[in-house]
Amino acid sequence: MTDKRDNVTDIMKALGEKARLASRLLATAQTVQKNLALKEAAKSLRSQSPSILEANTRDIAKGEADGMSKAFLDRLTLNEARIEAIAAGLEAIAALPDPVGKIMSRWERPNGLQIERVRTPLGVIGVIYESRPNVTADAGALCLKAGNAVILRGGSDSYHSSRAIHACLTVGLEAAGLPVDAIQIVPTTDRAAVGELLTGLSGNVDVLVPRGGKSLVARVQSEARVPVFSHLEGICHVYIDKSADPAKAEAISVNAKMRRTGICGAAETLLIDRSVAETLGKQVLEALSKSGCTIRGTDDIQALIASAEKATEEDWSTEYLDTIISAKLVDGVGDAIAHIAKYGSNHTESIIAEDIEAAETFLNKVDSAIVMHNASTQFADGGEFGMGAEIGIATGRMHARGPVGLEQLTSFKYRVHGTGQIRP
Repeated sequence: MTDKRDNVTDIMKALGEKARLASRLLATAQTVQKNLALKEAAKSLRSQSPSILEANTRDIAKGEADGMSKAFLDRLTLNEARIEAIAAGLEAIAALPDPVGKIMSRWERPNGLQIERVRTPLGVIGVIYESRPNVTADAGALCLKAGNAVILRGGSDSYHSSRAIHACLTVGLEAAGLPVDAIQIVPTTDRAAVGELLTGLSGNVDVLVPRGGKSLVARVQSEARVPVFSHLEGICHVYIDKSADPAKAEAISVNAKMRRTGICGAAETLLIDRSVAETLGKQVLEALSKSGCTIRGTDDIQALIASAEKATEEDWSTEYLDTIISAKLVDGVGDAIAHIAKYGSNHTESIIAEDIEAAETFLNKVDSAIVMHNASTQFADGGEFGMGAEIGIATGRMHARGPVGLEQLTSFKYRVHGTGQIRP
């Protein structure tokens, strides 16, 4: 490990230069080569599972000593099943169509020019993340399949786990005859490395993807000198319409909040149509409470369930990432949409309704990256969208929005075929 601050600039400069060279080779790499690299990396992950788990144990011990929360420890923890899921994810990405070189559209001009818009790699991507060592594999694999080189900067809390996973990716690259610099990991825990990456490394980084807490994402959004794909918070809402099926409403609400509370797609606010508060609303609140969820609500929510705590204004804009949910009664779908517009983070929202008109109104008028009907917000995930995996969720409106998968990691260029045309 290298932690001397005066060396960080040189270290990062070298990473950027090597990544740029690798990206030029990857841009025209054959699909079969990229797929082979991913499959061989998956094999290495499985065979190296004991050493990866040993590395993860070291990170877990440090996290516990540092007082890391249960939610963040859950993100950090690896086991046999999770390593298998990571390996299977690499194979799923290998099985996806290669977006590079895909003709997006083609047309002919009156003068006979044939014009094509064709997908191309972005170039070099920098990924800054915390806690989740699986991001090492997901990000590395997605960038590789889309023809991009990537520089990974995991947090110090997942340092050993991420390096162990990265070693398996390197095995795959070597087996496929691709440059090992296609997937690099920052070899230092010095925080100055993040600052260097945010500068773009002298033009060698084309886009940044931060995955982590609010403070990290806010810093990247504020200081980055290159484009950023990110979301600041995952303040996700579930709205129970008066037409909701009771069984669906209960199951979806509990799953959206409690399946995994530490992910960005976990529901943080429950909105209930006032007209069904005493019946369906109470049923769902009680189910959440029985599942171990703390409810923070308005006076009328507290009247429905005695265990509810009083909600403050701050609760409506808080991403708990814990077994806590804020709850409120609203006057129909319009009021729910207004609440989401005021307090949401443009991430993921779900309506539970049998009334198709209400559902369509919600889906059309809620301006979030992902809107759902009768489904848990925990499906806000690139793997669940059939993308194999994701590099993150983007809540902005430029270039990429929602799960950032293979196609979102490409740009395009125009290819123009002529037969000797000149412009008059």
